This record gives sequence, C-alpha cells and structure tokens, in this order.
Amino acid sequence: MPRRGEERLGDMWTSILLVWITCVPNASTALFVGHSNGSRDGSTAGLHGPGEGQRILSRAKRGWVWNQMFVLEEFSGPDPILVGRLVRSLDIDSNPGQIYILAGEGAGTIFAINERTGDIHAMKRLDREEKAEYTLTAQVINRDTNEPLEPPSEFIIKVQDINDNAPEFTHGPYHATVPEMSQVGRSVTKVTATDADDPVYGNSAKLVYSILEGQPYFSIDPNTAVIKIALHGMDREMREEYLVVIQAKDMGGHMGGLSGTATVTVTLTDVNDNPPKFSKSIYEFSIPEDLGLGKAGGRVKANDRDIGENARSTYSIIDGDEKDIFKITTDPETQEGILLLKKPLDFESKKSYTLKIEAANVGFDPQFSSGSPFRDTATVRVTVEDSDEPPVFSLASYLLQVHENTDVNTIIGQVSAQDPDAAASPIRYFIDRHTDLERQFNINVDDGKITLAKPLDRETDMWHNITVTATEISRAVVAIKVLDINDNAPEFSSDNEAFLCENGKPGQSRTKYAIDKDDQRNGHFFIYSLVPEMSNNPNFTIKNNIDNSISVVAKHDAFRRQKQEMYFLPIVISDNGNPPLSSTNTLTIRVCGCSNDGAVQSCNVEAFVLPIGISMGALIAILACVILLLVIIVLYVTLRNHKNEPLIIKDEEDVRENIIRYDDEGGGEEDTEAFDIATLQNPDGVNSYLPRKDIKPDLQFIPRQGQDTGSNGVDVDAFITVRLHEADNDPTAPPYDSIQIYGYEGRGSVVGSLSSLETNSSDSEQNYDYLRDWGPRFRILEDLYLMSEGDRDT
Repeated sequence: MPRRGEERLGDMWTSILLVWITCVPNASTALFVGHSNGSRDGSTAGLHGPGEGQRILSRAKRGWVWNQMFVLEEFSGPDPILVGRLVRSLDIDSNPGQIYILAGEGAGTIFAINERTGDIHAMKRLDREEKAEYTLTAQVINRDTNEPLEPPSEFIIKVQDINDNAPEFTHGPYHATVPEMSQVGRSVTKVTATDADDPVYGNSAKLVYSILEGQPYFSIDPNTAVIKIALHGMDREMREEYLVVIQAKDMGGHMGGLSGTATVTVTLTDVNDNPPKFSKSIYEFSIPEDLGLGKAGGRVKANDRDIGENARSTYSIIDGDEKDIFKITTDPETQEGILLLKKPLDFESKKSYTLKIEAANVGFDPQFSSGSPFRDTATVRVTVEDSDEPPVFSLASYLLQVHENTDVNTIIGQVSAQDPDAAASPIRYFIDRHTDLERQFNINVDDGKITLAKPLDRETDMWHNITVTATEISRAVVAIKVLDINDNAPEFSSDNEAFLCENGKPGQSRTKYAIDKDDQRNGHFFIYSLVPEMSNNPNFTIKNNIDNSISVVAKHDAFRRQKQEMYFLPIVISDNGNPPLSSTNTLTIRVCGCSNDGAVQSCNVEAFVLPIGISMGALIAILACVILLLVIIVLYVTLRNHKNEPLIIKDEEDVRENIIRYDDEGGGEEDTEAFDIATLQNPDGVNSYLPRKDIKPDLQFIPRQGQDTGSNGVDVDAFITVRLHEADNDPTAPPYDSIQIYGYEGRGSVVGSLSSLETNSSDSEQNYDYLRDWGPRFRILEDLYLMSEGDRDT
C-alpha cells in the first residue's frame, strides 16, 4: 500500500503553471499558461491557452519558460493589484496538499501570494524612481511535510514607468556674460534639465527646450539647450542686463507632457566702442602768479561711456604758446586731467596762455576703431593773476668773511633785495634773532648793511649762520666766516705727562706733540726749548723733530723711584705766526718700572717695595680678611659683655626714677630742659634773655646763681603774670596749650632749694634734719641723703 502511494505521487509530479497578467494602457488582460511534464520517463510537455486544446511538444527535459512579471507604478485602488498567478498543469484539485510560497525582495510586505491559487498581488503603491525591479523566488511545497515538490524558481517583477516626473534644472538660476555688439548666433551659455522618468520606455524622459521670455534678443537650440545671440548690435550702454526664461518639456514637447523652467541672467560686458568726449570745448582757469611748482592749476574731464580699462584716457598738451610752462597728468581715480605748473609764472612778463589739450583712450579695439585709439581735443585758456610777491634777494645765500680782531660796529657785508611787483615798494631788512641768539651782528633796516655787534673769536665759533628777513616775508641765509689771526699759543696736545723706565739705558726718550688752536691752513711750525734757568738740566735734554714733535731724552740711567718718583721739566713752545706766540708747558716725567721690552708696568713707589711674589690684589685680599676677622672679634666681645650685665641695674634705675618724680612741684635735679630755675630764683635778672624750648637759642644759657632773696620784694603771682603775658604776646613762638610750672616759691620761703648744686656750701656742711619737720613725705629723702653722705665718708 505505501509503495502504491509513492508511485501515485511520482505519477502526479508535474510542472508549475505560470499565469501572469500584464497591464498595458488601453490593452486587455492576457493570460499565459505554461507547464513542463513532470513524469520521470521524460514525457512531453504542453502549453495551454484559454479555450484552446492541448498541443503536444517534445522536450528533452523539464524547465521553466518564464522569468519576469510586470506591474504598473503609481497604481492606486481599493484592492491590491494582481501581478500574476502560479498554477500547476494538472488539475489543482487533484493534489490539495500542495501550497505556493514566495521569498525574496518585498515578499510578504510589498508582494503577497495566495498559497492555494498562486496569485501574486502588489500590496502597496510602487514608484519606479525609487526601485525599478524586484527579484523573488517561487516554490511549491507539501502542506503537511513542508517538503519541496519543485525546486525553487527565481523571477523578476519589473515596475513599469509612467510619466509622473517633470523635468528639473538642477543648477539654476543661471548667470552668463557675453560681450556687447556680438554677432548673431554667438553662443552665450548652455543649460541642462534632467527627468527622473525611464528614458528607455516611451517618451517620458525625452526633453525639448524653448524660450518663454527673452526674445527677440536670444534663441535656444531645442535639443542641445545652447542659448545664442539672436539680435544684432546689442549695446551695453543702452541696456546691460537681460532676463531669459527657459522651458524644458518631456514627451518630446507634445501636449500632455510635463515641463520645468529656469531663469538665465545674461549680462553684456563692455568693449571699447565709445570715444572720450570733453564736456566743454573751451576751459578757462585763473592761476595766481605765486602758485608753487608742481601745484594744480585746474582740472579737465573727458567723459567716456565705456567702463573700466576701456574708459581710461591719457591727457596731453599738443599745442599752445609756451606749452613747456605747463604739463597735464591723469588722475587714476577720477580719470581727470590735472593741469600742473612746470615753471614759475610772472604776471609782469605774461598775463595769459592758450593751450590745446587732447584726451585719448589707452587701448583700442580694431573692430570698432580704425587703427588708432579714440581721441578728443579741447582748448584751455589760462589767465595769470597778479600777487603781492615778497622781495627777491640778489643771491639765495651770502658768504661774508671777517677777521676775528675786527672792531665792533665795523661793516662786514651787505645784502640786497628787490620788490618784483610793479609798485616797487621800499624794502626793510631784519636779522632773524632765532639764528643769532647771542646778537653777534646788527643790520641796517634800510640798506641791508651788516655790522659787528660783539667781538669775534674764531677758536670759539668759526662760522656764524644767520637769516636776514626782508619785509613782505622774504629771507636769505647769510653765512659769516670768522678769519683767523695768530692769537693762540701752542701747547701740548694731551696731558703733560711722560713715563721713564728706571732700569732704562741712557738716551731713552719719549715723544710729545703740540697743537695750536689757530687756523692750520698755512701750516704750523713749532720750536721747543728749555726755560733759560733749566738749560743745563742734569737729567734731561730735548730734541726738535721735523714733524713738529719733541723728544725728551734721558741723560743717564740712575733714575730710581725710591730716590725720586717724578721730575718736572719746563718747556717753551713757540710758533711761526705773525706775531709769534709762545707758552711754557711743564712736562711731568714719572719714573716707572718697566718690563724687558720697555712696557710700563707700575709707577707707584709702594709697588716697588712689595715682597716679590705678592701682587697688589693679593695684598688687598689679605687686608680685607684681617679687617673682617677683627670685626667678628669685636662683635663677639660686645655680645658677651652685654649678657654679663647685672639685672639689678634696672631695679636701681626704677628706684632713681621714682625718687626723681616724687612730687609735682618740679622735675628734680635731672630735669634741666623744662625751664631755667635760676630765672625764678632771681626775677631781677636780665629780662631780655628769655630762653624757650620751642626755638633754638642764639646764646648759651646763663649759669644759674645761688639762692638769693634780693632786696626788692617781687611777688610770685606778679612774676608768673608777667611771664604769661610775654608768652602770649610773643609772635615768634607757637602757643603753648600746657601750664608752665616754675620752681620759684617767693621771697622768705622756709623750704629753700632742694638742689645741692645751687648751694655755696660743700656736702659736709649740709644738715638734713630740717627735712623731718616737713612731714612723713620727706623722710625717705632725708634717709637717702644721710646714707649717701655716710657712704662718701667711709
């Protein structure tokens, strides 16, 4: 039984029937059915059409005769669209256990298959521009065992294009330039549009170009989209910019096609097709005669309708009377011609000029000009205005020479100036004192004669440069050179010192030179000699050299620094001036220690007595170390003594201080600055002497006298009142804000003075018993005095 079932399955092995429906516009649905014989003995396969009988075809082996389906893009409807059908050649009911499965791109999402009938449906609206085809795999399997009944077969579903995309210009808007006056047919630019539809299927992507705006100036090729010039003589100066609208339409330009547009801005560029043109044929300028050289006298302008380099022009003077007085240049910013002055103008000589000027383009285009640049001419009339010109000196600068011994008020030279104006006004002269700060010279205001105001000294100032001013602001430089006379005696050129080696041989010499502050133009000749009283000098002699120098020669070799360190040699130096002058210069000759080759090493006596092998630097270092050691020792001893001082001294000082300040009646014995106690004890003293603490006294304090009651009875209150009045009325001293306390107790006081310094008796004659009668406050003072007296006796 099972074997019989297996044979049945083998007999039922048939091929899958493919049914697909192609939707074509304005066409009916067609059904195609194909199959292959699935028998194992290689029986024939047949093709079935609707309503047709079966035709037997011989096949060598089984195979599929289909491989693609088609579906229309952008199809929309209430139900999924049927793409095709997969069926078997045998009756499908003969094997209800088989099912169809679909795999591949979009299977289950975009495309779905009816597992029993094999119908394939598109579940979504498709867009060919997003994806043009889908590759899927179909297979028949057993429903129960999922075993394949046929090997899988791959097929393609293609999305069929419709005209759903308009052309687009992806690089617009466009800008293009073309020279003005271009020939008809000259290419301007090219535009390009794209269409996303299928360029193979139908005419959906076939584009045709046309101009919507921009005629009659431009045209476009419908296939290549090249924009060209369509009108002759397009002038930039009339219109510079054009806006052209281009349309691209698909479906070959036929009705129903989609279209897109783009704008092209065409700008005409300039060519040199216009000449320069002066705005006026005659220009008139008035120029003052005192206009500076190189200054502008006027401006002209030749207008050119062109722009940029094509509008650049150069100006020139091509004719006119005395045209070399003027020149004309071009302002690069404004393209104006600037009339400049080359030579000075003179109203008195010529009052007007007439010039012919020309403006010509820098470059030219042979297409528009015949062999030469465009040019234009105009006439310029210049009128010279009279100006109040300053006086003109006969010379720009003057050179005067005067001897330095010339007397004051002597005329040393003269300057002269003239007024170039027709009025010929009188001229007055002045010296600019900023150039003659020392007022060395004077000038006559009427005739310009320069006189000497102060004596001259060529050795102080050889040249004097002054500026002479004439009225109406005219100046001339006057250089005054002071001529030399022989008024300076020669002298040694440098310091009057020479060096001599103490170990040198007899005849060693030193050379010295002399100088003369007088003018050396005629040459100087110096004569050297010893003073008469030193003519037979035992140590040195001198020798005159031909180069105006002197050689000092040693007569012996017995020069020693220990014996004499320096020698003084007076030398008389005379010149050959008229009259000849001479001076005596004392030459100081120092004896020095020298090396074997004669180089000076040391000229100090102390250096000679130093021990051999110890230099001055080493000796200074040793002394510094010794001094530093002594300072350390002194500091150490001082600190040690300070530590050993007894602390009892502080207590003694405190006791002494307490004793001094025991009462408010005075400052005690040591208070010597608060006031002068002698004045209070002797109120009859000199009233003119009033010592003060606040100012420095001019005289020393008068020694205080001993206590003396005096003959007259001056009351303390009256005395204090007088002193207070003097202090208040003293304008030289600052006011005191404190009470002035005086130690005077008046005549007949039983207490007397407590100071032992103001008594006429000695310490041994003092009796301190009366202190007990003063009360307990003075007992301590009595005991201290008695103790001090007892210690002194012992």
